[in-house]
Amino acid sequence: MINCLAIDDEQLSLDLIEDNIKKIPFLNLKKKCTNIFEAIQILNSDNIDLIFLDIEMPDMNGLQMLKSLKTKPMVILITAYDKYAMQGYELDVIDYLLKPVPFDRFLKAANKAMEYHSHKNESIHEQLNKKSLFIKSEHKILKIDISDIDYIESLKDYIKIYCGNKPILTLMSLKSIEANLPNDKFIRVHRSYIISIEKINYISRSKVFIGEKAIPISNSYRDNIIKLLPEG
Repeated sequence: MINCLAIDDEQLSLDLIEDNIKKIPFLNLKKKCTNIFEAIQILNSDNIDLIFLDIEMPDMNGLQMLKSLKTKPMVILITAYDKYAMQGYELDVIDYLLKPVPFDRFLKAANKAMEYHSHKNESIHEQLNKKSLFIKSEHKILKIDISDIDYIESLKDYIKIYCGNKPILTLMSLKSIEANLPNDKFIRVHRSYIISIEKINYISRSKVFIGEKAIPISNSYRDNIIKLLPEG
């Protein structure tokens, strides 16, 4: 079961989201709210797996709210505007829906969330003992030791896994491989990069260095780097 929070400043939109959620057996609407600050309080106190979020709202928009969260649940954006799509995907949203949303499109987005949720939960149990990955590359199945990975770069539909001087190209999304990596050993620093914490040489204001490679740190993922730094 996926616990949901619906956030929209229009009551009619919230009612439509609620009606759609009730039709999907694996979704459970915990709360709905019209105020961003109320939503943040709920996220800090309740167990929320998925939020359905409007973007243009009073005081703070939905994207600004997402950037303010230290820990983000899964997010499905529901908005009347398509101009925020790129920003939304940079924040790793599950889906981006344009109002009015047909039920079949809503269901497709919910199924994406369920698939990601199930895969993530399985990965958490597997991560403790996982030491290697099997990756398809150049018509072969390669075994990669996780400890050998320096960083991973997204190239649209492909990713490139760097292990020393030997990059491995595979048809896979960055989000998919991230779910299969131990989260105490790897962090996302940019929408296009995941890095090995152990392989970091040093960190500057806007870049992290692994060997001679300078990898950009985006504002969306800066908190991941800040968590590595000692307090005080």
